[in-house]
Amino acid sequence: MSNKITSFEDLIIWQKAQELAVKIYKLADANRFINKDHTLKNQLKGAAISISDNISEGFEYDNNPDFHRFLRVAKGSCGEIRNKILFVRKMNYIDETTGNSLNNEAKFLGKQIGELIKKVKQKITDERRAKTRNS
Repeated sequence: MSNKITSFEDLIIWQKAQELAVKIYKLADANRFINKDHTLKNQLKGAAISISDNISEGFEYDNNPDFHRFLRVAKGSCGEIRNKILFVRKMNYIDETTGNSLNNEAKFLGKQIGELIKKVKQKITDERRAKTRNS
């Protein structure tokens, strides 16, 4: 079995981002307070799906500089989710356990994306060095 990544669906961070988005969507639809606040509901959902959207879009450009840029946006969306979860927690729209669980998941995903950002950035640096040497 090959471990080679051939599509964005092979990326664990994309898979985890999809899982987080499903949880956020279900929360936004089921929670009576969030569901009534259409702006908050739409922003929560938008930020949640934005993570996997940006991972997949960046991957599909098939070059490291674009992938790096889109991974940074995805990581930013993890922060946005954490901010919104903290807000709905402070508003007592969700309980502490749910808030902590979602926040920890978003924080961990952000760290994983951050690690991939470092690896992609190193590849960009290596590619530039190789190009300079070959010029």
